[in-house]
Amino acid sequence: MTGSRTLVPAGPLGGYRPVADEVSVFDLDVAGLLPPELDGTLLRIGPNPVHAPDPARRHHAFAGDAMVHGVRIRAGRAEWYRNRWIRTDRVCRALGTLPTPGPRHGLSDNANDNILRHAGRTLALGDGGVLPVELCPELTTIARSDFDQTLPDGLCAHPERDPVTGELYAVAYRPGRTHIQYLTVDVAGRVRRREPIELGHTPMMHAFSLTDRHAVLYDLPVVYSPAAVAAGSRVPYAWDDAVPARLGVLPREGTAADVRWIDVDPCYVFHPVNAHEAGGRLVLDVVRHDRVFDADRLSPGESRPTLWRWILDPERGTVTESRRLDDTVVEFPRMDDRFKGMPYRYAFAVSMRPGAGGALAGPALVRHDLVTGGTDVHRFGPGRLTGEPAFLPRGPRAPEGDGWLISFVYDAADDRSDLVVLDTADFTGPPAAEIRLPVRVPHGFHAGWIAAL
Repeated sequence: MTGSRTLVPAGPLGGYRPVADEVSVFDLDVAGLLPPELDGTLLRIGPNPVHAPDPARRHHAFAGDAMVHGVRIRAGRAEWYRNRWIRTDRVCRALGTLPTPGPRHGLSDNANDNILRHAGRTLALGDGGVLPVELCPELTTIARSDFDQTLPDGLCAHPERDPVTGELYAVAYRPGRTHIQYLTVDVAGRVRRREPIELGHTPMMHAFSLTDRHAVLYDLPVVYSPAAVAAGSRVPYAWDDAVPARLGVLPREGTAADVRWIDVDPCYVFHPVNAHEAGGRLVLDVVRHDRVFDADRLSPGESRPTLWRWILDPERGTVTESRRLDDTVVEFPRMDDRFKGMPYRYAFAVSMRPGAGGALAGPALVRHDLVTGGTDVHRFGPGRLTGEPAFLPRGPRAPEGDGWLISFVYDAADDRSDLVVLDTADFTGPPAAEIRLPVRVPHGFHAGWIAAL
């Protein structure tokens, strides 16, 4: 073990308590049979304070120091589990380690939000101007990266990959700047094109959407707050009724002059599911919050997010249809990424329990059939909560949605976690396999499957 700290439990929700140690565990026990096709590492990233939190104070749900957890699966075996703090300046000081190399700018270097692999590098991402942080296969921090001096600001948490070309499209921004950068990152990991787009304010543009022809920007009323900065917030964004909610549509290779802004009702979107084109219109499926960071500036749990569909007419600059697709309260949607930017059928998500499970986990996974309108539910049982899953197709030619959902599941009865593998061919049935972890994986933000090379 390395980096051991003494932490005090933070509140009654056991799955949210930070862990105090970095550990490595090998040859994990497995109940059931792991699919032999699985060869890679499931990663989960999220906040885990390196300093003992004050139990008398509430802290921002997004502000904890970045920690990544991983389970390596190969040839039907679970070879190891590891967890490591990402070596931010704050973590390096706390653990007494050398500073992480690489450039740094913005208010924070705390890349605790998402994780992906691009151009041969595993990258941790954050919001608000945080540069990506490269990790080695064993989860050790290598360096902060500005993509060979081509990245002007920190990436948003959710770039979109073109499933045909392999390029990344992304938004970059920095607190206090009133413009964003719309970027294309080539397959070698360098920004090949960037387009500044002036907004007049700095939104928390956590994500955006991509079709085969257009990009869609989410300029919504959660914006940079100088007052929050002055108060010492590590996540200085808040709801502002003076900022209208609008969507910006531009051609993939377009310029700022090409953006067509379309007003929508005030709301916030952390996570789009997918976007595609149909008959000259854009179909956007999103998890929509009525509002966040307003009555409660420290947590996004003040509304009941559900799956919505917007149909946009970019020529007329209007929303031709806006409707809720399902009443289930959900977050952290996933899909079969082979169908990104194209018409699709299935969306997976975490079924949330408002007021009972916090903002990052829930008791079930759901599968929405967007053709029939049906919803299937896989419940994990009493005292068990899951976060965002990763979807892996059964093979490169498998039908859409045919494969496995893999997710960490916390069990309150013995205060530890399992890695659960669901076969979508029997979505509501028993798991295909459960990897028994001797430790707890705190509820975090996003999960990513890093396939073996």
